[in-house]
Amino acid sequence: MPLETLLLFVPACFALNMAFGPNNLLSMTIGARYGLQVALVAAAGRLVAFVMMITVAALGMGALLVASEIAFTAVKFAGAAYLVWLGVKILRSEAELPAENPDLGKHGVRGLIRQEFLVAIGNPKAILIFTAFFPQFVAPAHYWGSFMVLGAVFLTLELLAIALYAYAGTRLSGVMRNAHGLRWINRISGSTMIAFGALLAAARRPTA
Repeated sequence: MPLETLLLFVPACFALNMAFGPNNLLSMTIGARYGLQVALVAAAGRLVAFVMMITVAALGMGALLVASEIAFTAVKFAGAAYLVWLGVKILRSEAELPAENPDLGKHGVRGLIRQEFLVAIGNPKAILIFTAFFPQFVAPAHYWGSFMVLGAVFLTLELLAIALYAYAGTRLSGVMRNAHGLRWINRISGSTMIAFGALLAAARRPTA
């Protein structure tokens, strides 16, 4: 892949990675509650979802979400419902002060990995990024090779964005050392997650 293509792709791609959305909010929340290391491990769920989406887009199946109103709507509402459910769950969670080694719950880190995966896979807009954005930089003569390079770069930059958001969350850990601050964190995180769900439910299927 030509160097000039990568020089155009990397900054545009990183802007997409850094966009504030439900997955980045989740990484920030996990970072605030459990620390940077746990947030990075949990983000494996998101990366797995994106690998699946990149593969689907490379095979050309991503166009189905653009062409089919039913497919797009089904994925959209499933993702929106999960975001709203997750937001309500956060809002209703008790404002219990975290211990020195906070309890990850009965599902442990696997539960957080599953949350990251479901939030990512339930957003049809994500696969449309790979369907509409990647082809602008793919070399037709080296289709699979260039798509793999673009996918690897995207995932690397996504991991960097995850680390930045999770680290930002760790800076909120002091706020979470008192019940009042923790209640506000829950309210903001939960309400924002519900808002993302509402926005996703209202999203229209792209016409082109």
